[in-house]
Amino acid sequence: MAEENKKPASELRFDLVSKHWVVIATGRARRPETFAKEKSPAKEKNEADKKNCPFCNIETQLPPVLVYPKETDISKKDDSWSLAVIPNKFPAFIQGDSLRERAEGPYSLMDGIGFHEVVVTKDHYSQMAEFPVIKIREVIDAYQERYLELMNEKMVNYISVFHNHGLEAGATIAHPHSQIIAMPVMDPDIKQSLDGSRLFFEMQGKCVHCAKLEWDREDGRRIIFENEKFVALCPFASRVAFEIRIYPKEHHSYFERIKDNDKDQLAEVFRVALGKIFKGLNNPSYNFFLHTGPCDGKNYDHYHWHFDIMPKTSTWAGFELGTGIEISTIEPEKAAEYLRGI
Repeated sequence: MAEENKKPASELRFDLVSKHWVVIATGRARRPETFAKEKSPAKEKNEADKKNCPFCNIETQLPPVLVYPKETDISKKDDSWSLAVIPNKFPAFIQGDSLRERAEGPYSLMDGIGFHEVVVTKDHYSQMAEFPVIKIREVIDAYQERYLELMNEKMVNYISVFHNHGLEAGATIAHPHSQIIAMPVMDPDIKQSLDGSRLFFEMQGKCVHCAKLEWDREDGRRIIFENEKFVALCPFASRVAFEIRIYPKEHHSYFERIKDNDKDQLAEVFRVALGKIFKGLNNPSYNFFLHTGPCDGKNYDHYHWHFDIMPKTSTWAGFELGTGIEISTIEPEKAAEYLRGI
């Protein structure tokens, strides 16, 4: 009987969508509050950063493709702007008329044709976790508006929307900003997610994310916050400690079709989720990104769009690099319980 009750050193949890195993290190799990005591590189901001910040001097950047309020002319140093979307000065993808697909021996390659844009909010010091709901709603509006524009561009088959906060998360500029990359190919992570969702739908006749949501909302242990339309939770097979996923409660496959009435609710859940990470983990570096049905003209009705928030609570070492299996040092149930209390 003692052996039956003995806590294992770890749990292997299976992700129904990606088909990956994740290690939850229960035997050497850390207490939630220990994460908040660690140094926060994301706090390293100063006046020198602001003085030399390209986004604080946005009139010196490439002409914007979108500005809020719409009538603002930032080229004339109009200081009334609150959000601007500008082409990335050092883009990963550039506009072009041909992919020039070709082969080199056994290898295939093509030109990096697409679009790379930066979504900049005005305040140098205020990050999204500190925004009021109305400002997060503005960011969501910009994501949707640019998505709808870019998805109709030639050779664009997938649009990646992501946000890096803090040096450890890859934010080389401290000023808060998101990025949008429209490209001709689908990234492997979303392809794996789409394939897993499709396979589950073919076998079970329902959306895998809806099935997980139904279970998690009934179980309750991993739920952090929910309102009428959206829910934030720590996934059962969390890849990192304090990973948060934001889902629409109803089944929707394409983020760009989100209704205006629902965007305030999404902004509220985002505000709560980011705020809990900010307060509970001492402003850590983090990434968040959108997973949605691609815009390549195919049918992805089996998919369920969502945002993932990934705090930088650990780094990959030999085991993770060698196997591709992540190790999380806190059970998602305990992470959610801690965040609920923030």
